Amino acid sequence: MKNLISTNLKNLRKRYDYTQEQLAEKLNVSRQVIAKCEKGESLPDIQLCSQLAELFDVALDDLVNYSSKEVGVDVPPRGKHMFGIVTVSERGQIVIPKKAREVFNIQSGSQLIIVGDDERGLGIVPQHYMKKFFQQAFLAEEDDER
Repeated sequence: MKNLISTNLKNLRKRYDYTQEQLAEKLNVSRQVIAKCEKGESLPDIQLCSQLAELFDVALDDLVNYSSKEVGVDVPPRGKHMFGIVTVSERGQIVIPKKAREVFNIQSGSQLIIVGDDERGLGIVPQHYMKKFFQQAFLAEEDDER
């Protein structure tokens, strides 16, 4: 765990182009606290972790547990996910990673909508999200007509 926090902290600090000193000032701690956390010599307390997650706009769990080596990209912004790479079979099938199924409550028998954009690629959306979206859009249109 120490290694993930230290790696994520260092990567996020660099992504935001902060020096250790600048980050320390924002968090009201010494530069040494940041340096020790990045080296894995100490762990930030829960309050500091919470402040870091807020500052960098990432989920606290991702700050602490996210492994960029495992997934292939750095910690994503809060509410954004990178679940890894899947391989398309000869029949065009993919296996949705377990974590994605858990986050979006996708179970056997769930219906998914595949959407596409020539420039942005494909997206997979659970059918119940799209149904809710369209219901809200129609309600908003009805309100505008009144």
